[in-house]
Amino acid sequence: MKLSSIEVIERTGISRATLNNYINLGLLPRPEVASPEANAGTNARQIGYFPEDTILRIVRIKALKKQGLSMTNIALQLNATPRTNLAEGPKNEGANMSQALPVNASAVVEEVAQDASPPAKTPETGPLRLTIDRVPYPAYMVNYNMELTWYNEEARTELLGSFEKLSADIQDRKVLDHLAGGNYGSRSENRAALNELHSQMGKHRVANVLGNAALGVTGTLAGVSATPPGPLVELPLSLYSEDDTQESYRIYVSYFREGIFVVYTRDETGTNSLLGLLERRDEVIRNLLKKRLPVLTEVAVMVADLQNSVRICSELPPEEYFELINQIWSTMEPIFRRYYSTHGKHVGDGMVYYFFPQPDCSYILNALRCASEMHEAMRKISKEWQLRKNWLNELYLNTGLNEGQEWLGVFHVETKVEFTVLGDTINHAARLSDFASSGSIWASKNFIGKLTTEERNQVRFGVKRHNQEGREVFVASSYSRVSELVDLDSPRYEKLRDIGGMAITEVVEVAPK
Repeated sequence: MKLSSIEVIERTGISRATLNNYINLGLLPRPEVASPEANAGTNARQIGYFPEDTILRIVRIKALKKQGLSMTNIALQLNATPRTNLAEGPKNEGANMSQALPVNASAVVEEVAQDASPPAKTPETGPLRLTIDRVPYPAYMVNYNMELTWYNEEARTELLGSFEKLSADIQDRKVLDHLAGGNYGSRSENRAALNELHSQMGKHRVANVLGNAALGVTGTLAGVSATPPGPLVELPLSLYSEDDTQESYRIYVSYFREGIFVVYTRDETGTNSLLGLLERRDEVIRNLLKKRLPVLTEVAVMVADLQNSVRICSELPPEEYFELINQIWSTMEPIFRRYYSTHGKHVGDGMVYYFFPQPDCSYILNALRCASEMHEAMRKISKEWQLRKNWLNELYLNTGLNEGQEWLGVFHVETKVEFTVLGDTINHAARLSDFASSGSIWASKNFIGKLTTEERNQVRFGVKRHNQEGREVFVASSYSRVSELVDLDSPRYEKLRDIGGMAITEVVEVAPK
């Protein structure tokens, strides 16, 4: 007796995507595709039929999953077991009988019934609240380049290709590439639907990234509006399995500064608890960032320190010093947001911000424009405090800019998450900030070299040198090694010795956006 795919799904409670995943992993045989019988309960032209022991096979898979085995280990274990002996369990007397399948028919029915309830049946009310760890639906988070930064097990096995481990390189984490290798990626209409879904999610910023879609779908993208309609968007999605059965999803998309959180649910499932979770935006993004996967990525780093902060602190009453620092931070925050920067870990009253590649603008130019606007904002703050205190102190933020490929991760405690970049890129940016004075902006040659010719024409940079008459002149579009600009043998510049051979330049003007 053969079992149709519809019967298998109904009797085991698994989704069609999970069924397809079991087939792709070799846990189940590929079905025999034939015209459906009259009582099959489907309008599909063809339907897949499985051997009658398929139910027992799925029960065994579920039992092993409950024991904590990965899908790879389950595949290795079950593929070593002859299918004709599945219902009998291990015959070896030394075998672990707790892993054997039940041989009593009623026991099989009972286990299937107990394990068949789909995850969506999570209680909608009560004292327990749904959390990121307990989302019973496929879910993932992407940045605004549509690169994966987090995913759950349901998304990995049902949608993203059931890979063992993501690549360390952020460039290899394109979500559309993973979806193309997943259960639904073999059909062009599915790729088109997933492509359109992500263009809708990302709106105008992501349209430039997708273009003619990484999924191999040609043509322009439809439905791209100027901005996302709100922090939470609900979108429909229809996909087709290999036997032409239509799968209907409801996609919930939540927008954050750090990326886009996506959850796939079935049309017929209740989602009150999910919506309750997504309403707790601060909690959601904090927990997502805690779980963000470390990644190797291109990054521009800005370090800015308040010049003579120790002296200024000694001259001001404590409440006024904190007022000044808070004013600087509150003034700079909108500038940081405008240029898509991410706050990093810093000791003291200085600032560290990271700029990552963006789909529609240069992250290097973003860092330069941000530094330039900060410079102008600081001049206004300085004038305000000079009038207020009737002092002659000038307030400066000395800024260093550098770029490189580094590991990005997070440090977190219960209520706080901090992004951290590991490597010389941030250390050298900090040294450039130490080198800068009087509010100047210094950047490495490597940083400026990442600009295109057109972008470089928007930046005025160079180094001051002395001519034959001894006068100081500004030589535009030039660089100098740190060792040629200061005496590294002087104790004053001792901390700059590790960047003595670095070629650097002063940024004096950046064209506005």
